[in-house]
Amino acid sequence: MSLSLPPLSLYIHIPWCIQKCPYCDFNSHAVKQGIPEQEYIAHLLADLDQDLPLVAGRQLSSIFIGGGTPSVFSAAGITQILDGVKQRLPVAADLEVTMEANPGTFEAERFAGYVAGGVTRFSIGVQSFQTQQLSALGRIHNAEEAKAAARLAATLPLQSFNLDLMHGLPGQTLAGALADLQQAIDLNPPHLSWYQLTIEPNTAFASRPPVLPEDELLWDIQQHGAELLAAAGYQQYETSAYSKAGHQCRHNLNYWRYGDYLGIGCGAHGKITLPSRNSILRTVKIKHPKGYMDLSRGYLDERTQVEPEDRPFEFFMNRFRLLEPCPISDFSALTGLPLSVISGPLAEAEHKQLLTLSPGHWQITAKGARYLNDLLTLFI
Repeated sequence: MSLSLPPLSLYIHIPWCIQKCPYCDFNSHAVKQGIPEQEYIAHLLADLDQDLPLVAGRQLSSIFIGGGTPSVFSAAGITQILDGVKQRLPVAADLEVTMEANPGTFEAERFAGYVAGGVTRFSIGVQSFQTQQLSALGRIHNAEEAKAAARLAATLPLQSFNLDLMHGLPGQTLAGALADLQQAIDLNPPHLSWYQLTIEPNTAFASRPPVLPEDELLWDIQQHGAELLAAAGYQQYETSAYSKAGHQCRHNLNYWRYGDYLGIGCGAHGKITLPSRNSILRTVKIKHPKGYMDLSRGYLDERTQVEPEDRPFEFFMNRFRLLEPCPISDFSALTGLPLSVISGPLAEAEHKQLLTLSPGHWQITAKGARYLNDLLTLFI
């Protein structure tokens, strides 16, 4: 069977931040001696130039600028990056351009400049409104700065904006978690990412683990929080993503629907479908800024093929993060495999009530969403 081309997105990584948070396992580096903004921008665009043969003529549907803290770059710098991308690739008329931002760097004039330069959506890393929690999480902003950032975003001519909020924080109670969530809801963001803190390897929290809430309390927080969000008009469409109508993050939807994306910048990952070769490529760029900007090395660290036997797990690992029905036709179109290769696992998943089959669609059940790992292991 032949592969079909899915939508194409672009991820741009800016690795610097003001201060490394103890829970963060992303490729980020605290600013020590200034940021080589212009040098890095030149490398980003050269990196993109090297990837262009993989996507010749394809249109970008979304761009996501992540980090690190991209808002440490100037508005002129972000504009330069976006202009450079648009000179190299066609873009959709309604292109979504998301940029991550820290409330501690949110200034009216600066952020108006980002919007003028092409940003259409901000993702603001609030994480908590509680002073004690913000301190424990190593955040550089306070609650009032977080609220001011959200209020400012609401005044800008954006397609949308998101607030990132954590729960399951050290010493957090049910009342504390719901109070945090209610403060976020009161700011009326079109989109909320509400996710549980997890301790990741190679982080400060991994070496000095804080005491986190027990599983039973975490479940109560999740259940009561979901009810609070639903009552406020937010629809859950992914494991940790909630939005008002029409404000789902299109960039992340493309990831989860097994779409394609280029990744440029330090440590950026990409996935590209090449139907003519019946191939799906995954790419990883050099991780450390010094190595990435070393002209003698190039930008690519890894390029691997997604083998046919690995595609079912990859497809469902992404797709079943979404709560929407999954078109059955997407499986063969995006993996190049016949449905017969997954008939056994599908039957078992249906028998265990982890998903249901309806005409033309698979639908993950509430049980399947709760026991997602059990569902996914069927496709390994």
